[in-house]
Amino acid sequence: MLTAVMAGCGAMSDGWLVALREIPFLKDNVRLVGMVDLDPQVAVRRAEKHGLDGISISDDLPDMLTQLKPDLLFDLVVPPARFAVVEAGLAAGCNVLSEKPMANTLPEAKALVELAEKSGKVHAVIQNRRFLAGIRRVKALIETGTLGELTAVHVDFFIGAHFGGFRDAMDHVLLLDMAIHTFDAARYLIARKPVSVYCRETNPKGSWYAHGAAADALFDFEDGVAMTYRGSWCAEGANTAWEATWRIIGTKGTLLWDGNEGFEAHVVAGDEGFFRPLEAIEVPPLGEPLIEGHGGVIADFVRSVLNGATPLTVGSDNIQSLAMVAAAIESANAGEKRRVDLT
Repeated sequence: MLTAVMAGCGAMSDGWLVALREIPFLKDNVRLVGMVDLDPQVAVRRAEKHGLDGISISDDLPDMLTQLKPDLLFDLVVPPARFAVVEAGLAAGCNVLSEKPMANTLPEAKALVELAEKSGKVHAVIQNRRFLAGIRRVKALIETGTLGELTAVHVDFFIGAHFGGFRDAMDHVLLLDMAIHTFDAARYLIARKPVSVYCRETNPKGSWYAHGAAADALFDFEDGVAMTYRGSWCAEGANTAWEATWRIIGTKGTLLWDGNEGFEAHVVAGDEGFFRPLEAIEVPPLGEPLIEGHGGVIADFVRSVLNGATPLTVGSDNIQSLAMVAAAIESANAGEKRRVDLT
């Protein structure tokens, strides 16, 4: 059984602790031995809530890693602290699974990829959209080739979200705190590298955020695939799914996906007429059971550590999603129409 330490014991940790306790694979293969928080009483309360009697509690991560020598480090700290936590974990010989984003800046992310490679340990990132039944079904349809060659993916995200707290004061709040989920999901479906972006960012009238509650972005991917993103966190009424709504276009047809379990797909069924005749097609069901959401990412990470495989959300790949966010912000900050190449 692998041993693990959790760093950061705020509200986000509840989902992790429930997954570790209730998902059979994780329950059988992972034992949480320590919890670290800047306020140890936060960790104490979280441990008590989840019945973790006798677990080690500390506010000193390096010391706990030295004392307990865990196999895994679960990193749930705030983004500005992420680099130091992951660096400490890798240096102590831990495989590390981090909350998103994988780093506070792109240079820090690149440094973490290098540190993980040198350490020979796994560093992966929570990107739970990849572990939802709907996106797996869309991915399976694309891979059959039924839609033909992929040409464009159009994504809409409109939710009037009243969080309160730190998000209300953030710069680039939509791009930094939310859009990475959609960008990563798009990379997963398109299965090509993003190469450039033009982005326009606004803070619409009536916004309760300080900055950047809405954005429009046009990404170019390899092989001529385009992706458009329209999003707002201050659009009241007619909310989309948190996973956004999608129009996926191929050379033979189009798939509409509501971000949940609603699909509508058609392909061309003839070669005559102003509008070619269309045939409705079914989106295939899941081929095998799926652990969804956070639990699925954690299980994939643990399975990879046990088997020596590469997790789906490994940092060396996930850095491309962070690069999309960074490039979109760079383009938005330019103050004029210009394309930014991703390097």
